[in-house]
Amino acid sequence: RALEAGSLYLVDSGGQYLDGTTDVTRTVSIGTPTAEYRDRFTRVLKGHIALARARFPTGTTGAQLDGLARQFLWQAGLDYDHGTGHGVGAYLNVHEGPQRISKHPSQAALEPGMIISNEPGYYKTGAYGIRIENLVTIVAATGIKGAERPTLAFETLTLAPIDRALVDEALMNDEEVDWLDAYHASVSERLAPELAPWPDVAEWLAGAAAPLNRVPA
Repeated sequence: RALEAGSLYLVDSGGQYLDGTTDVTRTVSIGTPTAEYRDRFTRVLKGHIALARARFPTGTTGAQLDGLARQFLWQAGLDYDHGTGHGVGAYLNVHEGPQRISKHPSQAALEPGMIISNEPGYYKTGAYGIRIENLVTIVAATGIKGAERPTLAFETLTLAPIDRALVDEALMNDEEVDWLDAYHASVSERLAPELAPWPDVAEWLAGAAAPLNRVPA
């Protein structure tokens, strides 16, 4: 169907390269988003951030983490019917196991070096869809004082702005805002030098990756 003002555009993209495979999804607003769009998008974003910030002991499976990404949708009686994350190959399959993050049990524990997607979403039948997808890699967690067990974390790999127009800052806490601002700062720092030949694109990136305007407490 045609894109029109007041709608959302969900694009799931990626590519194959000699040194890896990419998979990324962004949802952008065409014109001014409705309050419902912003609410649903922000709930998806909060779940995305919760998973991105997770720390978990070695031996943890994706099924044990899946609810982190869904919790804010569940609070509103909402959900999505696909997995939260799938393994990604290196110049092989975009969907490649054994690792996954899903409601469905998996015997495969998440291990350092694995690459997996973080892609919660929300879909209103016949109306619109929302998904935010980054690829992450599993790494050893650092900076945990008093940790008694080996602990893992996610390192986000994908560098692409998240549509700030769809974020309802009133639903975000300070830690979530800090995460999004830090993510966008990283996107700008890494990509801006590559955009020197295209000043119009560099100007767009500067705006798209700007910090959020915090809502006073």
